[in-house]
Amino acid sequence: MTINELKTQFLEYIEIEKGRAVKTIGNYDHYLTVFLSQSKITDPKDITNEKVREFRIWLNRRPGAKAYHLFGEPVSAGGTMSKKTQNYYLIALRTFLKFLTRRGVTSLPADNIELAKVGERSIDVISPAELKRLMDAPNKEENPERKARDKAILELLFSTGLRVAELCSLGNDLDLNMDEFSIRGKGNKVRVVFLSDEAKKAIKEYLALRKDMSDALFVPVYNEKKASNKNKKGGVLSKEILKGLDHRTIERIVKKYATIAGITKKVTPHVIRHCFATDLLSNGADIRSVQMMLGHANIATTQIYTHITDKHLRDIHKKFHNKP
Repeated sequence: MTINELKTQFLEYIEIEKGRAVKTIGNYDHYLTVFLSQSKITDPKDITNEKVREFRIWLNRRPGAKAYHLFGEPVSAGGTMSKKTQNYYLIALRTFLKFLTRRGVTSLPADNIELAKVGERSIDVISPAELKRLMDAPNKEENPERKARDKAILELLFSTGLRVAELCSLGNDLDLNMDEFSIRGKGNKVRVVFLSDEAKKAIKEYLALRKDMSDALFVPVYNEKKASNKNKKGGVLSKEILKGLDHRTIERIVKKYATIAGITKKVTPHVIRHCFATDLLSNGADIRSVQMMLGHANIATTQIYTHITDKHLRDIHKKFHNKP
């Protein structure tokens, strides 16, 4: 069996048996294709420590043009591929090698591949005052439906800590009599998220203004002139027209209100998710609970928030530092 046939079987395996997302499968396909093409490997036995070393050197020396991005990951300031992106290739290759081992195919042991060391991940957050200004910013919107929709989006993001893709997947059948609902997130895993009173109120007010027939929770808002030009039928826009908002539109909405709120930092839906996590931890929530609410598979991912929310350390500093 050729290496490309094995790669195809591997991609089918992570799709069907591991339940990986379509985007993840596409990324793994890309990373492995680049590796096999660059190293000119045609047989699993040809994957050696030396071949991997040469590939890593090639990755590390890849020149990057200005504003060049690979799958959304910017190159470093020095113009070469970032260590984080290099690790994406290595993770894909390591997972592929584990698959080959399970199938009894002779190749390089996956444990021979070590990931590049990367700096500690930084967390982008905004202050409580900035967050309040962001939440109040939709009040300056003149269109009532757009104002209600955008207010509901912001309140829901902060109440639940949803990822933007999870927000986009929501339908308008949420039971707003309940304080919680289930969401299917990364890795096809289901978790429970919770609705604040503010979020429920904002969603109810938005849905009360809706006149379309779309099943999506958040949809475009058209003025009367645009609606007449977009196949308005019987006074109600068709489902085909009002598809749910995609993640880029949600990102643009958040950016718009951050600008209106006078926030100079880059604000994205994920920044609001960071604010959700840091707010919980700062107010005494235990890290395991926050991990479950965020849907993190590994608690180490959640622990990146602790260094900016450790009230105990702040109290120690205040008590003992710079005393006369």
